[in-house]
Amino acid sequence: MTRLVLAGCAAVLAEVAGIALAGTAAWLIVRASEQPPLAALSVAVVVVRALAVSRGCLRYVERLTGHSAVLRTLAELRGRVYEALVRRRDVREGDALTRVVSDVDAYQDALLRCLVPAMVATVVGIAGIAVTGSIVLACGLVLTGIVLPGLSAMASRRAGQRSVAARARLADHAVDLERGAPELAVYGATERKLRQAEAAAKVLADAERQTLPLGALSTTVHSGTVLAVLLTTDASAPARAAITLAVLAGLEVFVPLTAAAARWVEVRPSVERVRELLTGPSTPDRPAPELVPEKHIAVIGPSGAGKSTLLKAIARRCPGAVGAMAGAHIFTTTVRTNLTFAREGITQADLDEVARLVRLDGWIGSLPDGWDTEITAETISGGQRQRLVLARAVLADAQILLLDEPVESLEPQQGDEILADILARYRDRAVVLVTHRPEHIRGFEDVVTMADGEITWRGSAKMISQDRIESAV
Repeated sequence: MTRLVLAGCAAVLAEVAGIALAGTAAWLIVRASEQPPLAALSVAVVVVRALAVSRGCLRYVERLTGHSAVLRTLAELRGRVYEALVRRRDVREGDALTRVVSDVDAYQDALLRCLVPAMVATVVGIAGIAVTGSIVLACGLVLTGIVLPGLSAMASRRAGQRSVAARARLADHAVDLERGAPELAVYGATERKLRQAEAAAKVLADAERQTLPLGALSTTVHSGTVLAVLLTTDASAPARAAITLAVLAGLEVFVPLTAAAARWVEVRPSVERVRELLTGPSTPDRPAPELVPEKHIAVIGPSGAGKSTLLKAIARRCPGAVGAMAGAHIFTTTVRTNLTFAREGITQADLDEVARLVRLDGWIGSLPDGWDTEITAETISGGQRQRLVLARAVLADAQILLLDEPVESLEPQQGDEILADILARYRDRAVVLVTHRPEHIRGFEDVVTMADGEITWRGSAKMISQDRIESAV
């Protein structure tokens, strides 16, 4: 906030310098045409030079401090919005993307294009009326600073509300088209979805085109104000020239207010959406049961029992936990880069060892550039993806390994062999294995069954009954 206030002060001083420069330069030109002694012009010459230099310097300070303040604010705000979205479960992906990007960016315009111009115009206008005491000038400032922006805001209010809502709907349609392209194609719904997206885009374009042309009216008010000031001024020719240009320069300060009022109406719904997100109630998560992994633990339970939620809770509570979690991302880069970011100091020998462990060595050897072949999530199979995620988790060499159905996408025999090798590698460290296959829990001294987000039974694999296993999986 301090930087923003400093930017506003610099902007006010820059505008004052610009007004004084216009008036002084006009007085100097007209007075020089009368051919007075050079000494009579020396002070004005120095003042013009000083004002010209100071105006440029002040404008630079305003831009530097203003953008620095806004960018710092946006960085902090975007983080807070992301954290708030993590706690909410009632916001769709497209709407969440709009809030993180477009709605937060709207704060930039709210500060730089709305707040700062309004502050500058208010201070300059009050100072101008106080210095001149002119009723005519006060009327002109009221018209350009209050009436015209008010008309612009009234004309833009409905369009602004429509544009924000349409932008959120368009983002939702875009996410659906990108993420659900295969399903839409299979059911023949792609064209229908495209038409819905086009309709949302048309609504957005129509809303953004609804502006009120107030430029000509603003020019008329400026001209009338200058003419009225001249008619009520009894002064010499140089003074009249100075007054004319100073009034014109002063009125120019109020020109951005019309656009600022319209822009404020447009960004206000976005600002309110962000405020509602930050201050509104979070969607409460069901608390995951406490489970401190100190050895090998197997977790079984039906779909929706809370097994993955339990793993995520362990990952949050235990800094040393790394896992092969469901939905882990594959980066669009080389096979090597997809794995080596797991920790620093990974060597080629480490990569080759882990590739053999998860049975990736044959596939990597068949790639055109081996480890340096570029891959994407779409160019590899589900089994290759699963083994890459497993290899990444093993390479992290963490003290706690979290495995969420790690071999589900693999052929059963091969998957069982890979899982057995990983458990043997981590025999002296903690492992939490989520699975729905009873054969995976054999040999585990700690088995946990879950239902409805709660631990319903805990004991060794030798103690659990077949009926309990069947009901759990």
